[in-house]
Amino acid sequence: MREARGERRIPTTILYVCVHNAGRSQMAEAMTNHIAALRNLNVRAESAGTVAGARLNPAAIQVMAEIGISMEGHTPKQLTQEMADRADRIVTMGCGVDADACPARIMVTEDWGLDDPAGAPIETVRRIRDEIRARVEGLLNEPG
Repeated sequence: MREARGERRIPTTILYVCVHNAGRSQMAEAMTNHIAALRNLNVRAESAGTVAGARLNPAAIQVMAEIGISMEGHTPKQLTQEMADRADRIVTMGCGVDADACPARIMVTEDWGLDDPAGAPIETVRRIRDEIRARVEGLLNEPG
C-alpha cells in the first residue's frame, strides 16, 4: 500500500503465528486491526497456530477488554498454506514455531520473543499485552 505523499509502505496483511493461537498471536491480531482502524490504514491482521488450541486464553480476553479491545468472535485457527500465501509479513510470537514442522511453508519475517501468557498471573499478561501494543505501534509506523 502506498500512502498519498508519504510514500510509506505498510504491509496490507500481517499474519501472527504461534503454536496454539490462544493468547499472544490473538492479542496481536486484535491490537493491529484496532489500531489500523483508528488510523484509517489499509492493514489487516490475521493469526493462526501450528497446532490450534481449543479456546482463547481467558486472561488474554480480559486484558484486551481492559483497554477497550474486544476479542468477541475470536477463536483459535489452524495455520494454512493459504493464510501464509496471502500474508505480506509473517511474525512469530517467540513460541518456538518450528518452520519445518508447520503445516504450511512459511517465511517468518521476524520473531517477537514474547513470554507465553498461558497460566501466567494477570500482571504478566498485562505486561505481554503492553509489549505487543508497542511492537504493533512500531510495525505500523515503519517506513517502507
